[in-house]
Amino acid sequence: MIKKKLTNNQIRSPQVRVIDETEKQLGVISLEKALQISRERNLDLIQITEKVEPPVCKIMDYGKYLYIQKKKTKIRKPQGELKKIRLSFNISVHDLETRANLAKNFLEQGNKVRIELQLRGRQKALTNFAKEKMNKFLENLGEIISFKVEKELKREPRGLTILISKQ
Repeated sequence: MIKKKLTNNQIRSPQVRVIDETEKQLGVISLEKALQISRERNLDLIQITEKVEPPVCKIMDYGKYLYIQKKKTKIRKPQGELKKIRLSFNISVHDLETRANLAKNFLEQGNKVRIELQLRGRQKALTNFAKEKMNKFLENLGEIISFKVEKELKREPRGLTILISKQ
């Protein structure tokens, strides 16, 4: 929600710092003179900030000002969501290639990809073999698309993880 700004005769400060429609600073002038300048140009005097003394006012069309403020506050889709790809301990070579293609698609869309290799029970004792699987997956992915490692290969309670993004 945009907070309504004071305009024209609503401004109460006797002195104001004025910026015109071309972003040129006119300096600190009296409120009456600033209102006169804005009327001559058929524009509005809008109080931008009230936190400083004298307050900063801008000469421009109030509708245009609201439009610009509305555009600034629009919620944009965050760049680079986090996507997850899970690998298993006994994954086949073909499945590794399929998951590499999936990771390539995510990276091309600008997303970061977290690759997880889950380890259960006795598999946790074979972390070297699991690291080889993860490195084989990264080699397959490296042949398809270039990427950079955001967070290195890390041992976690449920397995191994690595975070990558597009280079």
